[in-house]
Amino acid sequence: MRIVTLKTSSLLAAVSIVVGCADLTPLQNAGIFGAAGGATAGGIARATGASTGQSVAIGAATGAAIAAVTYIIAKHQATERQQRIANERAQRAYAERKSQLKARRTRYIAVDTVKDEHTSPGAKKSVMIWDTQSQEVVGNNVYDVKSPPPVGSTAKFDTYSAEYVGSGG
Repeated sequence: MRIVTLKTSSLLAAVSIVVGCADLTPLQNAGIFGAAGGATAGGIARATGASTGQSVAIGAATGAAIAAVTYIIAKHQATERQQRIANERAQRAYAERKSQLKARRTRYIAVDTVKDEHTSPGAKKSVMIWDTQSQEVVGNNVYDVKSPPPVGSTAKFDTYSAEYVGSGG
């Protein structure tokens, strides 16, 4: 195992988390997190014995998957109806998954809400963030996503890393 490569990859991942990307567009965030995640995955693969070609392939595939998962088309203010529906779905999802979420120390979950007239035409889902500690929707933002992450995976929404629970049912 190559300790230098493993340390470098870990440092790259830590720096990308610490620096944050709140002032960037969703597309820029997707690119940065995709590149950082891909480089980290490739570095870890190389450090654990994968060949250079294999580690590059692993890094590229991981980076593409991360960028696609976190791609947010638009962000807009929620209506009262969207907030109410997101809150109901999040409470239901939390009740069903409470022990799992607590075991993984999941602070935020991303839950689907209904689309409205402000929803971007290319959005597959409209998502809001719910705080498992305060047990309420965080802020008033709706994130229109082109491609939602798989249920149970974690995705970045602005400054929140949230586990996607879909419609919560």
